[in-house]
Amino acid sequence: MPKAKNATFLFHRDFMDYHQERFHDFSLLIYKEKKLVALLPANKVVDKLYSHQGLTYGGLILKKDIGFKDVVEVLKVSFNYLLDNNFKSLYVSLLPNIYKTYPSDEINYLMFKLDAKLIKRETSSSILISDKLKIQPNRLQGKKKADKLNLIIKEEETFNDFWNLVLIPNLKETYKAKPVHSIKEISLLKERFPNSIRQFNVYYKDKIVAGTTIFETQKVAHVQYISANNEKQKLGSLDYLFEDLINNIFKNKIYFDFGTSNKNDGHNVNEGLIYWKEGFGARTIVQDFYEINLNNISKLDTVFE
Repeated sequence: MPKAKNATFLFHRDFMDYHQERFHDFSLLIYKEKKLVALLPANKVVDKLYSHQGLTYGGLILKKDIGFKDVVEVLKVSFNYLLDNNFKSLYVSLLPNIYKTYPSDEINYLMFKLDAKLIKRETSSSILISDKLKIQPNRLQGKKKADKLNLIIKEEETFNDFWNLVLIPNLKETYKAKPVHSIKEISLLKERFPNSIRQFNVYYKDKIVAGTTIFETQKVAHVQYISANNEKQKLGSLDYLFEDLINNIFKNKIYFDFGTSNKNDGHNVNEGLIYWKEGFGARTIVQDFYEINLNNISKLDTVFE
C-alpha cells in the first residue's frame, strides 16, 4: 500500500470489479494504524474523481465510531493523495440521512468549509413506516380493481421475466432508454447480496403485468426499478403491488423509499410520477452532489481553533 503524508493513514485502490467495463475504478480505502476507518467507492474520468457513478448512493463511508477530527484527517490525506496522482476535482454524492445507520453529518459540514459547489440536488419520495400517512383514495381504487381481477403478487428469485417482458420494453417505448443494470449485472448483485435485492412481480391470468426491484438495507426498502405494461391503469397492478409492499412485506422497515422522480440532472421533477408516489403517503427527501476543488485543501487547516 502506498503511504500517505500522514504516516498513520494508508491507502489502497481499485477494489470494485462491479461495472468495471463501464468505469475506470479508483476506489480508496483509508486506514489509521492498520484499521480501516473510511472508504470511498470511486471512478476516474481524466483528472476528475467521482464518488462512484455506477452506484445509486455513494459518497465517503465512515466507520461508525470515527471522531470528527479523524474525518477531517481522512479528507486531508485523501486530497493529498489525489493531488499527488494529478487529480484536480472530486465529485461527491452525499448519502441521504434515511440511509445512515448512525448520525453522521461531518461531510455535510466540511462541504461548506471547503467551499464545495452544489452541482445537483435530486428528490426522492419516502415514507416513514411508523407514522405513515393514509393512502389516498385514488391509489386504493387501483388496489380494488386488482382485487376484483384476482391479480397475484409473487417474489421471484430471477429477474428474466421482469427485465425482458416488462422493464426493457417499457423503458424503450416510453423513454428510449435501457435499465442501468443488465440482467447479468443485477443477477450478479443478487448472487452477492441474496437477502438485500428482491424482485416482486404481479401476474394476471399467469401473465406478468408489473413488477419492482427492491434494494433492502438495514433501515430502508429502496425501490430501484418500477415498471408495468400498458394495462396498469385498467388492472391497478402497481397500486396493488405497492400497497402490499408498504403495509405488509416491508412493514418492519423504518423507511420505504420510492427513489427519484427527477429529470435533466435534477432540474425538473416528473409531476405525474411524484404525485403517484405521494398518493401512498410519501414525502420528499433530497440527495446533494458536490464538486470540490482539491486545491482548497488548505481550508481544512482552519477547521479547529
